[in-house]
Formats: sequence, C-alpha cells, structure tokens
Amino acid sequence: MSIRPLTAATTGALLGMSALFLTAAPAATASERPARQTPEPGVDSAAPSPQSETRKPHKSPLAVAHRGASGYAPENTLAAVDKAHELGIDWVENDVQRTKDGELVVLHDTTLSRTTDVEQRFPGRNPWKVSDFTLKEIKTLDAGSWFGNEFAGERIPTLREFLDRVTSNGQNLLLELKSPELYPGIERETLGQLGREGWLDHRHTRNRLIVQSFNKNAVAEIHKRNAAVKTGFLGTPKTGELKDFARFTDQINPTYADATKDYVRAVQALKGPHHKRMEVFTWTVNDAATARKVADAGVDGIISNKPDIVSDAVAGAATAG
Repeated sequence: MSIRPLTAATTGALLGMSALFLTAAPAATASERPARQTPEPGVDSAAPSPQSETRKPHKSPLAVAHRGASGYAPENTLAAVDKAHELGIDWVENDVQRTKDGELVVLHDTTLSRTTDVEQRFPGRNPWKVSDFTLKEIKTLDAGSWFGNEFAGERIPTLREFLDRVTSNGQNLLLELKSPELYPGIERETLGQLGREGWLDHRHTRNRLIVQSFNKNAVAEIHKRNAAVKTGFLGTPKTGELKDFARFTDQINPTYADATKDYVRAVQALKGPHHKRMEVFTWTVNDAATARKVADAGVDGIISNKPDIVSDAVAGAATAG
C-alpha cells in the first residue's frame, strides 16, 4: 500500500489532537512532586542564602521616639509623648519601674535626682532611689524644670497615665522594663497593667506593643507569661548565641555602633518565637548621617531622641534609592 503525503488539513487535525492530550495530562501526584524542603528550626526560610548576591529591598525603618521625643521635651513625660505625636511619630519608647508602695511609674534612672527636684524637696533621702519613694511622694516632684522653664510642673507619669496618653494619641509603645532585677515580679505586674488598659488584645500584641529589656531573664519571663506579646532584647549577643535568644525574643536591639550589616543579617536570618523573621531596632541615633548608615545596614527600627530627624533622613534615603 502506497503512503500518500499529508495534506495541510490532516496535519492541522493531528496537531490539534496532540494539544488536547497534552492539556488533559494529569498533574503530578503529591508523591511525584519534589519534596518541600523543611527549614532548619530557627532559620528564616525567606532569608537570603550565603550564595545570594542580592537582597530583597528593605522598607524604611521605623522611627521610635526615645523616652518620648526627649530631644524636645523632658524624657518619659506626657509632654514628650505629645511632642512625638506632634512630630508625626507613631512609636514611643519608655522605661518602667516600681515605687516603694508597688505602683508602676515611667522613669529611666533608678534614682530621681537627675530629672527631678527631689534633692530640694527631700534633702535627707539620699541616694533618692525610685524604690524608696511612694507614688504620692513622687507625684510632688517637678520632672520638667530641669529641661526648660516651659515644662515646669511636669510630673512623672504612672504607667497607666502613660498608656492612656499613648492610646488617646493613637500611638504604639516600645516598653522597656528598666532594671527588673531590682523589682521582683515586675514582669507579671506590667502585663497586668497592660491587660487592664486593653493593651493585650490581638490588635495591640500584633501591631502596637513590644516589651524589651537588657535583662535576658525578664524578656524570657514576659514571653513565658504571655506568648502573644512581642519582645525585644537590648544588647548584642554573639552570633552563635542568637538561636537561643530566638526561642523567646522577636528582636535583638543593639547600639548603633553594633548594628553592622553582617550583624543585622545574622539576626534577620532567624525566626523568632512567633515564627517570623527576627528584627533589629537600634539605639540611640540622633543625626541624619548615622540614621542613613544603620538604615543601609537593614535595621527595622531606629530609636532616637529626635525621631523627626531620623524619619526625614531615612525617607530621603529611600526616595534617593
């Protein structure tokens, strides 16, 4: 039997049938698909590999008002919170300690002498420790005049008062437990106050609250008592120790001198207790050049006495880039 050459019509029909069979081919079963690689515990699978030569673009870091906008108003006062709000800064940092009668107050130093008139009002109470004074006594102190006459009469706020002001301003809070080793149980008490003020609901713990400390045990205790709360450790652990910290803290927050590209990458290569990439908030940056430098290193937040300068600097750098 002789074979006739294919006509154009026959060729088109055969091609159409081939396309139909290819389209109808079944997808590979789960057993046939390549196995998904499970990342090593504590390692961010989204982090660049050592062989990667490029990094994903990093958004501009957050500007955080250190003790409120403490470059423009007395630190850790409601005036400093309001100044940060006036400058358009969404995140405020503060320090929490405890009075003699068990009240939580917002103050950086463990003594009252630097930022109040305590030496004049209570001359015989040296060394004027916060823990040696009741809240009633502390509320008599002028915590503003040392910074400027226009702030005369500014008071040391309680944590409740501070939270109320941050809430009314629509701001977010980076809360530091200051020297918690001096105040046994302050982790539990701080969480209790946060809960009573409505700061432990999902909206706050997800987007509006971070609790940090220089004390590793205090950070771990916060995570143990309420795993939903985002936490930060202040300091620069060795890179070999970071996996241990990743069990209970979401951030590693070093000084700006330690916030190098290599160190920031080492932190961000890990996942914290909430199974998200660990973050780096660095401190205390008060000039544009340093702000741009740490932003280029990839930090997630910059804590500053003059957060407007930082915010403008990193926004400008992002625009230029």
